[in-house]
Amino acid sequence: MKIIRDAKLLLGLLERGELNKELTDVLQETQKALVDLVAAQPNRKFSATVKLEMKLTAAGDTIEFNCDIPPVKLPKLPRRSTVYFALDDGNISTEHPQQMDMIGGPFEIDHNRKGLTRPS
Repeated sequence: MKIIRDAKLLLGLLERGELNKELTDVLQETQKALVDLVAAQPNRKFSATVKLEMKLTAAGDTIEFNCDIPPVKLPKLPRRSTVYFALDDGNISTEHPQQMDMIGGPFEIDHNRKGLTRPS
């Protein structure tokens, strides 16, 4: 008769080893996702919680193990904000409405124009 007293052995045996494989995969995916988040914003800390839920049900001389690995909630990177100026009519603009336009907007490049020459 094999007596199981070690949690590591029990995890390896549950669901014929499939639970152990799935938990390993979830841990690896979570670790990679956290590393990617830190690479994107190195001055921040990110964390996630990996859970293994085990429901044990005793009946007669048996104990039934029902396990679940809930989805991991990973933090999301905040999106960048963009600031526009609000106009009186409710529209938005990239230019301040009270600032004078000194050049009349961007100039279109004239590719047919001759280059500058120095006076002789």
